[in-house]
Amino acid sequence: MHYLKKLLDFYINSSIHVALSVYALVRMTGYLFDIAKIDASALFAFFGTIVGYNFVKYDALARIQKLQMRSELKGIAVLSFLSFLATGYYFFQLEETTKIIAFVFLILTILYTLPFFPNRKNARNWAGVKIYIVALCWVGVTLFLPIINAGITLTLYVFVIAVQRFILIFVLILIFEIIDLQVDDPNLKTVPQQIGVEKTKIVGGLLLLLFILLCFFQIDFSFPSLFVRLGVAFTIFLFLLFAHEKQSKYYSTFWAESIPILWWVLLLVFS
Repeated sequence: MHYLKKLLDFYINSSIHVALSVYALVRMTGYLFDIAKIDASALFAFFGTIVGYNFVKYDALARIQKLQMRSELKGIAVLSFLSFLATGYYFFQLEETTKIIAFVFLILTILYTLPFFPNRKNARNWAGVKIYIVALCWVGVTLFLPIINAGITLTLYVFVIAVQRFILIFVLILIFEIIDLQVDDPNLKTVPQQIGVEKTKIVGGLLLLLFILLCFFQIDFSFPSLFVRLGVAFTIFLFLLFAHEKQSKYYSTFWAESIPILWWVLLLVFS
């Protein structure tokens, strides 16, 4: 049991799980827009997420030499390096225009991590900005990047899906922010820090209601797809409703982050 827990911790701490969620959303984009050649975009997003998330999580600690290279961290470093090579390989499989989009998100990730401006540690520490940067990056990588790579026109339908995707990620991050309320720097001014936990849950609930209403503006509207989205929205709402500061770390880092994977699976099963 001890070894299974260590394996699960490595799986989560090395960002494989969150990368699978990103991969699932890219695959969902391929399904929704009937993109046959989605592999390069999906695998670029998967490996790029491992590199980007590990860079964000461990770079600052490594630079101030507070990170001891335990065996798990050595494993994460090796995985990140191999993922970096894989990211580079799949980057060159993308179309030229898509490479520019991917480069923009790379710059945004670096800006999010490294200090560039006076009196600012990095973009991650800008008051109230973190949640929007993360949600925009997820929408860009999981939706716009594969669509642009496939040469699909950016229609109103694409932007409706983009708003839905943004809401999904935004509310999932709210769950993290509630659970991390006691450990987050007060200067971050996360949503729960600014308006409180109860109001944060109300905001999340209203956003999920908007998520459902947007289903009726989709050209592929059908009752099976609506039921799937209702199920996903209700699941996220339950996670948000029962989120509190003393929840287990697995509540957010494993279970909540599994929801995009669940959504993709349900879409394949019921559509």
